[in-house]
Amino acid sequence: MDLDNLETKINIKFNDRNLLQSSLTHRSYLNENRKWPLPHNERLEFLGDAVLELITTEYLYHSYPNPEGELTNFRSALVNYKMLSDVAAELNLDNHILLSKGEAKDTGRARQVILANALEALIGAIYLDSGFAAAKQFVDRYVLVKLTSVMESGKILDPKSKFQELTQEKIGVTPHYKVLGEWGPDHNKQFEVGVFVNDKQVATGVGASKQEAEIAAAENGLKVSDL
Repeated sequence: MDLDNLETKINIKFNDRNLLQSSLTHRSYLNENRKWPLPHNERLEFLGDAVLELITTEYLYHSYPNPEGELTNFRSALVNYKMLSDVAAELNLDNHILLSKGEAKDTGRARQVILANALEALIGAIYLDSGFAAAKQFVDRYVLVKLTSVMESGKILDPKSKFQELTQEKIGVTPHYKVLGEWGPDHNKQFEVGVFVNDKQVATGVGASKQEAEIAAAENGLKVSDL
């Protein structure tokens, strides 16, 4: 894996190259490579998600006088898995992520989720290795720069935000999500999530992650006329 090329592309030189490598190691790779010395990227993804949300929230707070609900929609449009997977694709992360042979064959939404998670893990690695300022510079350069085009395209609301707006408008209730089941091995896990309004299950969705399943449930919920 040519990590030098990636470092050049993002203009960041890692002090601890293992952090960079770990951010690009998918859980499935370890299942086929038991002697791989580094952990998979899920802990870094957890950290990077929080760092990304803070940077994005701070930027929106200082840049837009809009009410909280609208700022939440702006943020959702910037940090949803589709947007993050597009950014990851621009950085050619797909060429650097270590995957199992089976996972490497996946396409479509499953691959988008892997790319989005790897980008969040990369942000977490940058934060640990070089600090908040470096992570902020990265997010500014590759994520926040997308906001203007997203706003102009009219695609501010992701499916979960759209469904929440719909339910609040119709009946004044915020929907909530619950995992109904999960199955499959770790490298190919599937989740079923239900979206509920009050105690009523409105729709379900299935995906390769809880986030993906929630989005699918929201998309299906938007098709239901009777809330």
